[in-house]
Amino acid sequence: MKEERAADPGAGEDGAFAAIVDALHVANEAFMTGRPRQRGWHGLPSRQVVAEIFDDLRAVLFPRHFGAADVTRDGLRYAIGARLDKARRLLAAQVRRGLSYSCGHEGAGDEICAVCDSEATEVTAQLVTSLPRIRSVLGTDVQAAYDGDPAAKFLDETLFCYPGVTALIAYRIAHELYARSVPIIPRMLSELAHTVTGIDIHPGAEIGESFFIDHGTGVVIGETCSIGKRVRIYQSVTLGARGFPSDPNGHPLKGLPRHPIVEDDVIIYAGATILGRITIGSGATIGGNVWLTHSVPAGARFTQSQEQPPAPARPDPTVGSGR
Repeated sequence: MKEERAADPGAGEDGAFAAIVDALHVANEAFMTGRPRQRGWHGLPSRQVVAEIFDDLRAVLFPRHFGAADVTRDGLRYAIGARLDKARRLLAAQVRRGLSYSCGHEGAGDEICAVCDSEATEVTAQLVTSLPRIRSVLGTDVQAAYDGDPAAKFLDETLFCYPGVTALIAYRIAHELYARSVPIIPRMLSELAHTVTGIDIHPGAEIGESFFIDHGTGVVIGETCSIGKRVRIYQSVTLGARGFPSDPNGHPLKGLPRHPIVEDDVIIYAGATILGRITIGSGATIGGNVWLTHSVPAGARFTQSQEQPPAPARPDPTVGSGR
């Protein structure tokens, strides 16, 4: 059988292919050089490597579920240590690239500067140090998923199968990096989980322990959300912003508190949309498909019927009738 060879896309096209390559080169070069100085464009963090880091850290946190399935008790410590050593080396390099991207240190040349290099080493060490605490909090999230879902037959099932747990593992790692002002990588981690689970949690959100997202598809949690302990939310819940204050040039102001505060022991049912810097008081229950833009007191139950303005009173047929 005669071997088939791929055709040369530029052959016989009078330089059209080369012109396309040139046009794409010009567009991308302009994109890289037409913005404020960012030295690290030539060494951006790698999506593939960040995904590998997430897999490694997840295997460190839950080695029997996301590491080697046949790991024994005798080999458990080695399995954790080996994956953690690999993860910290990869993470330090990617954090270094992220810091270099937005570096503004005096005297820094075209390569990664000494300050960024030192910061990357320190941030990586801090994250590694925080892993036992992250594991402890995730343990409460896993237990909350099991306790909160009558369909869950085994605790392990929530780790293997529940998208909310996957999203929270990524969030709790990403949040540690976000809190240490690491550029880009926290958002990359959250978007990896978003792609897989359909759950969009900004790494800047503050989320307490024993958090349960049931089903999860379509959940959105904004950057400045504050969520207390033992909160449960269902699919398609949005904790978003009502508006975006702008600067004199019309650009949104960054970092202002604009998302809801959800206090302890709140339940928010499917499809609820809660917008703005409002407070949902402790123990409150928000019904499904509610559109909410004002605060709710502790212990309250808010449903769709409370969204509607009161119906106008029917006119008294005797008024003005002469009877």
